[in-house]
Amino acid sequence: MSNDKENVSMINTLQKILDQKLVAVVRGADPEDVMPIAEALFDGGIRIMEITMDTPQVETVISEVNNAFDGEMIVGVGTVLDPESAKTAIMAGAQFIFTPTVNTETIKMTKRYGVVSIPGAMTPTEILTAYEHGADLIKVFPAGALGPGYIKDVHGPMPYVPLMPTGAVSLSNVREYFEKGAVAAGLGSALVRTASPLTNDDLQAMTANAKQFIDAIEGV
Repeated sequence: MSNDKENVSMINTLQKILDQKLVAVVRGADPEDVMPIAEALFDGGIRIMEITMDTPQVETVISEVNNAFDGEMIVGVGTVLDPESAKTAIMAGAQFIFTPTVNTETIKMTKRYGVVSIPGAMTPTEILTAYEHGADLIKVFPAGALGPGYIKDVHGPMPYVPLMPTGAVSLSNVREYFEKGAVAAGLGSALVRTASPLTNDDLQAMTANAKQFIDAIEGV
């Protein structure tokens, strides 16, 4: 029964990512800043948020955000380098796992616990390897080195693989990524400011920026 519940939860999380399309990447933030950042992003319409594994007190931070939003903000963990870290994040409440590389054991661990697996890959071989080992989405990383056209190129021989560009995705190119076939996109420094101290003006700007990104992909 528990496996069935985990599978339903995983499917729901994956569908929300596909519906919302934009994932905010919170990297290197002070733990005390994560909640204000989450609130600012939420006010701007963002509903999917990645907190990187190297965040101090990351387990506590994940729990706090989950409790505060009661399921309205989907929280995952990024920069996960090994299966042990994936398990730690999942036990803390991560609903998806981002990795910067293709680590098949990390994919297996993530899927074992019924959580969405999104490994990072760059070449067609890496992309296919990750997909064949059970990845739900493939984070094309670093996308900035390749550009939107690369998504279309990869989809030529592998149209069935869901691709999510991350890295240097900006207001000026985010729509083109989707027009070329991306199913979601990770937004880092173009959306989220994590340098301390954060001011109210910073948070208001983040909310406004989030709204601009959402407007930019309207109708894709």
